Amino acid sequence: MGVATLKGVKAEENVIDGKISLKEKISYGMGDFGNGFMFDLGQLYLLKFFTDVAGIPAMAAAGIFLVSKLFAAICDPIVGSSIDYRKNIGKNGKFRPYLIYGSIILAILTVFTFISPNLSVTGKLIYAYASYMIWGIGYSFVNIPYGSLGASITQNTIERASLSSFRQAGSLGALFVTSVIVMPLIVHFANPSVGFPVVMGIMSIVGVLAFIVCFRGTKERIISQAAPSEKLSVGSVVKTFVSNKPLLVLVLMTVFTISAYNIKSAMLIYFAQYNLGNVELMAYMNFIIIGSSFIGVLFLPKLVKRFGKRKTAMIGLGISVVADTINFIAPSNVYLFTILASIAFIGISIPNGVTWAFVSDIIDYGEWSSGERKEGTTYSLFNFSRKLAQSLSGFLSGVGLAVIGYVPNVVQTVGTQIGIKALLCLYPAIALAIAMLIIGLMYKLTDKKHEQIVEELQLRHQPLE
Repeated sequence: MGVATLKGVKAEENVIDGKISLKEKISYGMGDFGNGFMFDLGQLYLLKFFTDVAGIPAMAAAGIFLVSKLFAAICDPIVGSSIDYRKNIGKNGKFRPYLIYGSIILAILTVFTFISPNLSVTGKLIYAYASYMIWGIGYSFVNIPYGSLGASITQNTIERASLSSFRQAGSLGALFVTSVIVMPLIVHFANPSVGFPVVMGIMSIVGVLAFIVCFRGTKERIISQAAPSEKLSVGSVVKTFVSNKPLLVLVLMTVFTISAYNIKSAMLIYFAQYNLGNVELMAYMNFIIIGSSFIGVLFLPKLVKRFGKRKTAMIGLGISVVADTINFIAPSNVYLFTILASIAFIGISIPNGVTWAFVSDIIDYGEWSSGERKEGTTYSLFNFSRKLAQSLSGFLSGVGLAVIGYVPNVVQTVGTQIGIKALLCLYPAIALAIAMLIIGLMYKLTDKKHEQIVEELQLRHQPLE
């Protein structure tokens, strides 16, 4: 069954019903592998770099994350809309060219965020704000086209779930590598002010190479050649957002899931150093924790096929809530902690993977309800919620450290150690429980409903006889 040209939609066989090759799925997953080699560095190590290397107070560092991420969140809809309204789409497609040029610029910006100039604390703060805010814009010009690309590859529900699992595998693969090898590489440098930017530069090069693989191995099949009929404005972006109810629900859920996920990632290095007494344990724990989460990715397509995307997401969230709650209550033993943290990561990897399939479905829903396909705008609005959650998690991490009395590079009090563990386990458990209620009670775009929407879109795209 083919999709005929209508309002610039490119015709090609098997867009809806056909299978995507394993090579293309791997290539698509390599995009998030590349993403992680630049994005995860900031989530895992930038707070530590600010507080312990640059000498920026924890509360001030929290402000950097809050303001910079909010700034990036505001920029996302502008970036996404600019992609949707771009004319003269070339042979490489609407989204894929951004992966090459954008990733190179992003790699350079990533290194600059981990440089600590020889300035006063005020000067370092200004530099940190500027470099991280510019980095956020660069990231948007890579991540939004990449996220939108998934919806243009296929509209098949099962194939989208499979693509999402490969994307999540790529993301976890990058997180796995960067979590395990970055700190061991940095500690080999006598001066961490040199070690951080050098190691981050190496990681960023790997990220660019992964994006090249994604660019070469994927194909855009559903492309809107025509720009939206209404003029680009704040009103048109807001209208896209408020008129798409499934998008509103997903945004709300994502604020809780991503903030939980990022706080866990940011606080583990503090837990390893101060609660367990050895910062290098982080590499070993992450090797097991993140490695185990591939189990969730492996079973994701089968779970979606049996339970549907919504129930599958709820199952994963429930697993993570239970494991994190027990881990907070249990004694801080490295072995028990690692086992429970691994179970929690298996759980969270499932809804994180399903999310990308949700977004693609929501793009179809937006076209069905409005008559115009706005991949970039829709994905950027979803990305807005991710940036909002990232700003929240970075802010809460910094504020949390200040509230619990954290002092860098000294033995922490018992109360501070409990506070670190609460930030690492208790907050994620609460946030993910709320997310589970949101997706279970409010998300109405079921797989069956999506199939009906795709069938209607096919009929709309049939050429008139």
